Amino acid sequence: MIEVDNLGRRYGDFQAVAGVSFAITRGEVVGLLGHNGAGKTTIMKMLTGYLEPSAGRARVEGLDVVAERQAVQALIGYLPENCPLYPEMTVVDYLNYQGGLHGVKDADRPAAIRDAIERTWLGDRALQPIATLSRGYRQRVGVAQAILHRPRILILDEPTNGLDPTQIQQMRELIRELARTTTVILSTHILQEVQAVCDRVLIMRSGQLVLDAWLEDLNRDRRLQVTVGGAPDRARTVLKGLPGIAEVRPLLEAEGRCRYGLTLGAGDADEIAQSVARAVLDNDLALYEMRVVSRDLEALFRELNQDLQLPATRPEVAHG
Repeated sequence: MIEVDNLGRRYGDFQAVAGVSFAITRGEVVGLLGHNGAGKTTIMKMLTGYLEPSAGRARVEGLDVVAERQAVQALIGYLPENCPLYPEMTVVDYLNYQGGLHGVKDADRPAAIRDAIERTWLGDRALQPIATLSRGYRQRVGVAQAILHRPRILILDEPTNGLDPTQIQQMRELIRELARTTTVILSTHILQEVQAVCDRVLIMRSGQLVLDAWLEDLNRDRRLQVTVGGAPDRARTVLKGLPGIAEVRPLLEAEGRCRYGLTLGAGDADEIAQSVARAVLDNDLALYEMRVVSRDLEALFRELNQDLQLPATRPEVAHG
């Protein structure tokens, strides 16, 4: 449904997105996760045809987003981070106006508006001016305009930004309901939003895609954390040579102790842990600690961004 191949975008000398590739199939709910300035908004603007890529290409339902931009936009519902609304209009008037922009026929528009209002729980606010609505209800109006033409793909940029806890929960429920019939891409810098509603996560860092994984697979990821005493080079060599150990990552080397994160491969986790303990002791290394570590999304995101330094003034809306 969505194919992105080596996509890139420059703003002068600044590389906002570089070499990003991924594919999304019908019915997926995908979280695009990253710090502010990581390139998320830039990717969404390129997917929706609002911004041309400097390199690579993107296709939606086999259509090129540059060469066939209008046809692509007809397939997509888009909620930008700061959705443009007309505060003097009522909700119904605004949606009627948006229906015309989306190409919804006059005869079909009343039913489309009713459906969008019902799905976004705006029934008791339909005749109110947008200026009188809370931030949460304005976000619902933004989603309503995005689904008005019944798009196959829904792209939401920071949909819970600025909402209070109750409004965040309502927005999550709305996204889950919409995901039953629509492919959803959700951009956010908040881990909890991805965990709450997404099946899959794409993590961006400094304009590059650094992880593409299913949340279910991440939850099954098995790791050990072991702290040993001895020469670091020798300890790493011992651990790397053990069956069932897929990766050895140094975490801390200080005061004669070395802490490592061990990613487990195939095999029984208990048996692998026992072999690690035996190997450490058999090689005259002191074993101070060994424990199972759950590698959830929060821990993984922290690992991928632990040495990331971003300028505090670099705006997400300008450079993604």
